[in-house]
Amino acid sequence: MFKICKQQRRVKHNLDNGNFFCLEYFIIFLFLIQLQFVKCEETFPVLNKLSSDNGSGVNNDSSGKISVNILKHDICISVGESVNLSYTISPINISNITLIFNSTNNNIFNGLPNTLTVYEANSTQEEYITLKAKGKGYALLTANTTMPQNMTDLSGAFTRMSVHYSSGLDYLSDVVGWTYFIAWSISFYPQIMLNWRRKSVIGLHFDFLALNTLGFLVYSLFNIGLYSIPEVKIEYFKRHPYGVNPVQLNDVIFSIHAFFACIIQVIQCIIYERGDQKVSRTGRTLIGSFIIMAIVALILGSTTVIAWIDFLYFLSYIKLVITLIKYIPQAYYNYLRKSTSGWSIGNILLDFTGGTLSICQMFIISYNYDDWDSIFGDPTKFGLGLFSILFDIFFIFQHYVFYKERENYMPFPDSPSLTRSSSSVSPNNYGSLE
Repeated sequence: MFKICKQQRRVKHNLDNGNFFCLEYFIIFLFLIQLQFVKCEETFPVLNKLSSDNGSGVNNDSSGKISVNILKHDICISVGESVNLSYTISPINISNITLIFNSTNNNIFNGLPNTLTVYEANSTQEEYITLKAKGKGYALLTANTTMPQNMTDLSGAFTRMSVHYSSGLDYLSDVVGWTYFIAWSISFYPQIMLNWRRKSVIGLHFDFLALNTLGFLVYSLFNIGLYSIPEVKIEYFKRHPYGVNPVQLNDVIFSIHAFFACIIQVIQCIIYERGDQKVSRTGRTLIGSFIIMAIVALILGSTTVIAWIDFLYFLSYIKLVITLIKYIPQAYYNYLRKSTSGWSIGNILLDFTGGTLSICQMFIISYNYDDWDSIFGDPTKFGLGLFSILFDIFFIFQHYVFYKERENYMPFPDSPSLTRSSSSVSPNNYGSLE
């Protein structure tokens, strides 16, 4: 979820509640301790690193094969800067090896030869090629040899190169990333605090909460699986031998934290005044369908019909669908009631802040690395973010324009009855945070 030079996530929104401030700062403190930045120049784990203790990323047991290793698998520099691309060849008794270099983008640097003959290979000494960055962008550099494939080990012969326009924009991207990560992380708490103060959940649509809880459950399972299960990671790097693990520790922490925040709200729905509210038949049908499909995928995975990584991908697709539909019940509920009472505007403002900054960061990174395909080349990812922001804007209009300061609303069939609320909760208390 968030890498410097690539991606990041989630600032604080002030609310008039001292207890909430203390809770907020404590949560932020825990996140800042546990979350890790993944620098663009770090070496990421690759498949052979999962089965080898060699810190260079190359399996020492090459069974007599000639091993070519580029020592740094991730390089990040600015336009105009130079870098030494270091490599080693082993075993040491090999000579006259011709290396063939390939790049997915030759427009961002100079100095990479098409071929290079090494007359005396010595694994104890690093050889290097000097590259100079001339343009923004990304490139994957790989090395090959003219020798038969069954005689060579090239699993470590690659590097991912990133050339940016300005280091300052990278730091700005980091700040924006931390800001929207924090905003998204604490966006669950205004609703929790509102429910606690009112001792009522009337106004919070249960379909939204049920879908949100299921969404973060499957998202947590996806992140935990891809981050911590060796079999899944091995399968991922088989499919993407030059890739990086898309799930980092902060992704895991965020998704688990979000799931438990939803569980707190579910508990509040059980113990607090809720009137006649319950999960609708449509909501139960959707959730039941998602669960059945997940169970079917689980059975297919356990019987090796599909790989476990495909099962996790299926869970991620469920999360994407839920993200598209989860706001609809609450928006329609507010419309029927002609009120946003009981629905905290605080979580919407924080979600809007996080979503807006997330898209801003995408544009910063795209400009800094001349990588506009990461936005417009992946319309699904960009569209989901924009879709959430549009719903946030709609909720803001509902709260501040359409139903501003409306304490009472027109009843409608099958609506939660406010008259069944306890006497300690008056209609005036159903308003959201001021």
